[in-house]
Amino acid sequence: MTPAELSRTVARAVCRAVEEGALAVEVPEASSVRVERPRPGGTGDWATGIALRLAGPAGRPPREVAGVLGERIARAPGVERVEITGPGFLNVTLEGSAQQRLVEAVRAAGTGYGMPGGRPVDAPVAAAEPSGASVVRPDQGTRGRRPAVGAVVGDATSVRLTQRVYPLPTPDDRAALWAEVLHRMGAEPRVAEPRPAEPNPTEPNPAEPRVAEPRPAADRSPEPHAPAPHLHVTPAPPGLVAEVGVDAARWAMLSAAAHDRPRTHNVLVQHERNPLYKVRYAHARARALTRGAGLLGFEAAAEEVVDAPVLTQAIADHPVVVADAARLRAPDRLARHLEATAEALLAFQHTVLPAGDEKPSAAHRSRLALAEAAGTVLAGGLSLLGISAPEHL
Repeated sequence: MTPAELSRTVARAVCRAVEEGALAVEVPEASSVRVERPRPGGTGDWATGIALRLAGPAGRPPREVAGVLGERIARAPGVERVEITGPGFLNVTLEGSAQQRLVEAVRAAGTGYGMPGGRPVDAPVAAAEPSGASVVRPDQGTRGRRPAVGAVVGDATSVRLTQRVYPLPTPDDRAALWAEVLHRMGAEPRVAEPRPAEPNPTEPNPAEPRVAEPRPAADRSPEPHAPAPHLHVTPAPPGLVAEVGVDAARWAMLSAAAHDRPRTHNVLVQHERNPLYKVRYAHARARALTRGAGLLGFEAAAEEVVDAPVLTQAIADHPVVVADAARLRAPDRLARHLEATAEALLAFQHTVLPAGDEKPSAAHRSRLALAEAAGTVLAGGLSLLGISAPEHL
């Protein structure tokens, strides 16, 4: 049951209470019935303050109104139970766990989860590494040796995944990069008004169509998916792509707000203090957990509720963040969300696999399913930014 469906369920419960004579109020429109995540101390999947809103018109205490509505909401299909908390909030628990349903939804959608139209972005397929960077393959013996700055570490699969499909239209043109990413996010195209053609007195026959001379580059109208004319994007330093490579350059230019300078500090540092490394490393850890579980003989399955509210909320928020980033024309919002998701996953990862002689259980299978869902979010988000998500790092 979606929030919109739950709003309609609450409105129908009010309608039934009025028809049965249990309440004497005006039935609100379903669109005006607000449901939200429970606040601290609340319970269930969703909460609504409709009883507090109707208590005045009904001339009755809020908790009494909540009791009238709660018993009718609880009869609706898909609702497991309804509890009254605080002064009269209705906390609704849906059938099955919201977290389990979320994980299953991500597993079903794959990297299309949260994407425009629900379709995954094509995997990067063409290489562009900084000058001096090297590709370190397994047969070169990386154990015990720190890779060179900018190196790509992994097997043949991960090397293939680090290749690119979205080259910058102009390597250091940050505005063009933003236009490309916003277009992929599904942002509404914004086209500048075309200039009216000016008469040319030198033409022998003005009635005949003439070929317009090309305008200077700074004077051209934006492409159909270019940033809006009022959105001014601070330029990137010249030579940034050649200096740090395409992935790092894209992150530097997309993770800062339009009016801020690209974040080039520590962009190649192989440490969690580098946000790009943190996000890609968290994705690689999610994939490593799956491989480790396979060696231990178990697979992911959302069988139990996992106590990881921060990571669960980050996964649930992903579609909203993508939509907001497109609507507000701010891809930096997605970059910040990926960083927060990576932090939550890295803090959670240590609980996933059995330790010592511990046998795999439903808890481990459920934790692995949640970690895999987080890895899917990271892979999908990076693909929207046109940045590779290697399985080994």
